[in-house]
Amino acid sequence: MTNASGGRSRRTWSRFGDVRRRPTPYEVVTGGFHYHFRRDPVPFEMDPEWTLNKWYLAHREGSPFQVADWEDFRDPAALTYRDYVALQHDREVYLDALVDRHEESGSAAALDPGWVDTLRTLFVPLRFPLHVLQMTALYVGQMAPSSYITNCAHFQAADELRRIQRIAYWTRVLADAHGEDLARTATARGAWEDGPAWQPLRRALENLLIAYDWGEAFAALNLAVKPALDVLVDEVFGHLAEANGDGFLTELCTEFGRDARRSREWTRALTGYAVEREPALAGVLDGWVATWRPRADRAIEALADLFTTAPRPLTATEVTTRVHDTHDAFLATAHGR
Repeated sequence: MTNASGGRSRRTWSRFGDVRRRPTPYEVVTGGFHYHFRRDPVPFEMDPEWTLNKWYLAHREGSPFQVADWEDFRDPAALTYRDYVALQHDREVYLDALVDRHEESGSAAALDPGWVDTLRTLFVPLRFPLHVLQMTALYVGQMAPSSYITNCAHFQAADELRRIQRIAYWTRVLADAHGEDLARTATARGAWEDGPAWQPLRRALENLLIAYDWGEAFAALNLAVKPALDVLVDEVFGHLAEANGDGFLTELCTEFGRDARRSREWTRALTGYAVEREPALAGVLDGWVATWRPRADRAIEALADLFTTAPRPLTATEVTTRVHDTHDAFLATAHGR
């Protein structure tokens, strides 16, 4: 194709707007894949009265968390599925080597029995709340108005599954060394369903599962509940494990922290993108945080009591202060503040 002056025209990429640059591989495989967002008259080519059409209209198009165009949002990590798999493959190779080293050395069998008792009530039940974080991230991804957002949420859900799988595996290792009851579902489920320390978190997460507005689900998960729980598990529990001579869980929690940082980065990027385009959304996000942050705080305060049971304990005040301060610092950089 030639232009009016006889020279060859530069190719345009109309799929990505009025631009004359070549899109990145990340943009090519991510941009504009949600054909059903704001589609007239209903999202899906089905009966307008179909339940799914009504659901999306109410909880996505009807959400107050809206900007004119979501397609200019970008994941700071610019992850494609291929990139994510390659990245996490390398991390899984590292974790496999870490597990092998600790299994060969028998480090689980050498743990203080008092510390194992703490793990029974604090570590073993973690797979239940983390599964709710995974489910909610999948819901956010499913309902998101752009595939750029969906990818971030779904990679976050995969990170949660990674955490769950490693916790479940190490629970089996602990059971082999310290008693079969550690691996029984009833042990974890009993603490999760009946343990007083877990009930505020359980209540918060059950409410999270019925936060159907996609914007509220995102804010409740990524601004309120997950940041607090990530700090508790990845940082404070890792510190407690180190104090009690548990080198494996110390390193495992450090590894989990890498995934949590990526979640915080895309969360900051999305809230910043939204508020820059619609400044009033800062108030919308603040309102959701004002609803959900106290629920997360109550959960942390209750779980902090379990940290006092370790042979080398942390005080409840130390736990809650660390979580609250870190959470405050994160929120200070997010949702338009």
